[in-house]
This record gives sequence, C-alpha cells and structure tokens, in this order.
Amino acid sequence: MSSDVIRMLPYWLNSPWGTLNVTEAPCSLTDVMSEQLAKQLHEECNSFSSCPERAFPYQDVDTSSDLMLAQMLQMEFDREFDTQLRREEKKFNGDSKVSISFENYRMVHPFEDSDSSEDEVDWQDTRHDPYRPEKPTTTPKKGFAGKGKNITTKHDEDVCGRKNTARMDNFAPEVHVGDGISMDLKLSNHVYNALKRHCQTEERRSARLHEKKEHSTAEQAVDSRTRLLMYKMVNVGTLENINGCISTGKESVVFHADGGSLQELVVPKECVLKVFKTTLNEFKNRDKYIKDDYRFKDRFSKLNPRKIIRLWAEKEMHNLVRMKKAGIPCPEVVMLKKHILVMSFIGQNQVPAPKLKEAVLSSDDMKKAYYQVLQMMKQLFEECNLVHADLSEYNMLWHDGQVWLIDVSQSVEPTHPHGLEFLFRDCRNVSTFFQKAGVAEAMNVYELFNTVSGQQVSSDSEADFLAQIEALEKMNEDHVQKRSKKIFASNCDDGPPLLNNDDD
Repeated sequence: MSSDVIRMLPYWLNSPWGTLNVTEAPCSLTDVMSEQLAKQLHEECNSFSSCPERAFPYQDVDTSSDLMLAQMLQMEFDREFDTQLRREEKKFNGDSKVSISFENYRMVHPFEDSDSSEDEVDWQDTRHDPYRPEKPTTTPKKGFAGKGKNITTKHDEDVCGRKNTARMDNFAPEVHVGDGISMDLKLSNHVYNALKRHCQTEERRSARLHEKKEHSTAEQAVDSRTRLLMYKMVNVGTLENINGCISTGKESVVFHADGGSLQELVVPKECVLKVFKTTLNEFKNRDKYIKDDYRFKDRFSKLNPRKIIRLWAEKEMHNLVRMKKAGIPCPEVVMLKKHILVMSFIGQNQVPAPKLKEAVLSSDDMKKAYYQVLQMMKQLFEECNLVHADLSEYNMLWHDGQVWLIDVSQSVEPTHPHGLEFLFRDCRNVSTFFQKAGVAEAMNVYELFNTVSGQQVSSDSEADFLAQIEALEKMNEDHVQKRSKKIFASNCDDGPPLLNNDDD
C-alpha cells in the first residue's frame, strides 16, 4: 500500500458515508528488482534522448559551466538559422541573373558548418563576394591603358558605363538612384544624359513651386500671411468666425464670416471678407484703372507691384464710401486690413443674394430693376463722380426687391483718360442685358450713354461714337479734373472707415 493511501485511511474510516474498500494492485518484489526491467528502462531513456539526425557536436567540451552550455546552445541555434536562411535565399533567387543576398541577416559564429555544400559562397570572406562594390576603373591622364590588343581607352563601353553609374551619386538627394555600383550596373551615355536632364528639370520645377508658394497667394488667395491676418481678426473679436468661401474671381476671393463685437467699431451680424489676390498674373491689366487716377497716381509710382494690391483694396474702400453717402445700395465697409476688405453681407443666413443674371424675376420686377439701375448709374456719375467701369448683370445683386452694386475696385473718375470709354462699355452691357430680358423701355447704348453722362453725342456707328468720346475726353480733361478734385475733397471730409496700414 502506498504512503498516500495509508495517510488518508483514517479520514476514510471516519467518513459519514461509511467505510471504503481500498484495493491495491498486486506487485511482486521480484519484478521490481528484476535486472531485465531496469535494462529495458535504460534503453528506452537513451533512445528518447538521442537525436536521430545527428549527434551533438560539442560532446567533448567541458559542460560544467552554465554559461558555456548557454553559449553552445546559442551557437547551435545560429547554425540552424543560417542553414535555413541559405535555403530561403536559394529559393528566392532561383535562376535570376540578379541575386539578392541575405548576408546581413546571418548569425556570426566561429564554428564551421558541416552541412554546407562546397558550392555555397562563404559570405564571411568578402574576397569571393560577387556582389561586393566595385569602384569604377579610372584611365590614366594619357587617355588609355594597356598595349596592343589589350589597350583600353576612356571611351570603352564598360569603363564609361561604370563611371556613369558612379556619377549618379551626385544627383539631388530626392532622386532615388538605388545601389547601382553594388550590382555592377553600366549606364550608357544616352541613358545617363537623359537622367541628368530629368533631374535638373525637376530641381528647377521644385524651385519654382517653392517660390510661388512663398511669394504669391494660393488658388483660393489664402497664403500664410493672409491666414495670419484673418486669424488676428478673429482673435481681437472683430469677427466671430470665418465660415467659408462664397465666390472666386480673377482679382479676389470672397469669404463669409460672422461679425463680432468691438466698442469703437460697429460690426454687422453677417460680414464678408474680400481677399484681393496678390498674384499679379491673375489680373494683368489692373494697372490702367489706377495709375491714371489722380487720387493714387503719386503713390502708385513709388510702390512695388505687390504693394499695389493694397492700393487696389483701398481704392474700392473709398469708392464704396462715396456710394454709401450718395444713398446707392452697396455693401457697407467695416474695416480694411492690408489687402483684406471687410464689408457687410448682402444676403441672409449665409446665403448670398443672387446675381441679376441668375435671379428669376417677373416682367414687372425686371422693369423695376432697369429703372433702379438707370437711377444708380446717374447717381454714380453725377453725385459720386465715378464710373463703375465693369458694370454688368454679374456685378449687380437682387436682394429685398432692390438692385445692389458690388465690385467697384476698378471704378474710376471721369477725369480718367478712358473714363468715358468705360462708361460707354457699361451702358452697352446694361442695355444689352435688359433688352434681351424683354424690357421694352430699355434704351439703346447711345441713348443710355447720353442720359447718364449728360452729353449730346450723336452717331450711327459705334466707331464714330467712340471717336467723338475720345475727342470729348481730351477737350474736357482739365476742366473735369478740377471739378472732380473739389467734389472729392468735399466727400472725404469725414475720412474713411477704420484703415490699418501696418507694415509686414
């Protein structure tokens, strides 16, 4: 009976479920002491511990130290890992002419691999490495090497190919040329020159893109400086937030914003930010609208082309102030910050008022709109002393049963050398639009021009009419200029709205 059974016997005898019958398997003392059984167990133990593939290679090494045992086991593991790595490398490369080496993944150990075949490459010996980097051979100063049939000149195909491969290291860092030297790659002159031209073209293109990003506005006119100005308006409380873009034009981009609250400035609930583009290529002919305006003529000659954009924004601000004093429906100026003009929003709940071109009007509303435009053109010319210079159905909005004028940055005074020509162009746009809209009362371009300007120019052809206009401009230029200066001085006594001319 085993010791455990004897120890648990009192517990079983006192168990409330009664006594238990414990039966023990009979075991003979002869079987236990049998030498045959001991020999059989010894053989089974030896067969279990022995390795069927190969014997342990370190049987004669002293294994009394645990550190030595650990190192030997690690070396054996490294040897098996390298063997498996060779198999994978051979399977991966196959019969390819360009082979990939797994040398960097091998385990370094001092013991020789007994299972490695003779045709395997010993990667520890770099002298026999077929993929070791080979420096391109250089020809002497005399231009050739060798004698007779073995002569090699600088025009040798292999020599030039290796030199061209080495020269690829001089390309820009962003050009990925790979490791051509390690593969013994030979580039022909035609391929190398094509790669060189491509790299130089990419470098110039990258430089142009970087310069354009730094010195001009982006597609939506919001570069880093413009964003900083807009953030400042929000931080100081002038604007609550900026919602998004409303429209995009050749000279500016308009954003919608919620007005904030300032003590010295009345900000409408809904505002618009007109951001003038600083990219001069967008509107190349804008100079003719401002360089001959006596209000900005002296300042225009002293400014660089990019600062003229601020002058363009200031010009629209002054024109809007004149129109507002005359009672013409137009946006109200809130403030000017460099090339950003903040104005009141014409619309409701972030929905801008439709343009007169897009508005769906009845015949009565269209007739009403025509007479409103006619009255505004007269007020603009007589009371404000201005010519819109870009008046069309695209720059007039329909809101609350009223026509509103917008986009007056290019507006000029009649003293401008081409002021009456611009007025004739506006009259032609207005007359054409309302005649096509079915307004029977709409006057033709000649009658409309005489009605607005108060002149009596009569002609049957447009060329003759324009010739008389040019002659009239030359005769009355001095007289009109003196009169316009007096009107401008009287209209600007109160000064413009908040204007900030801080330097960059």
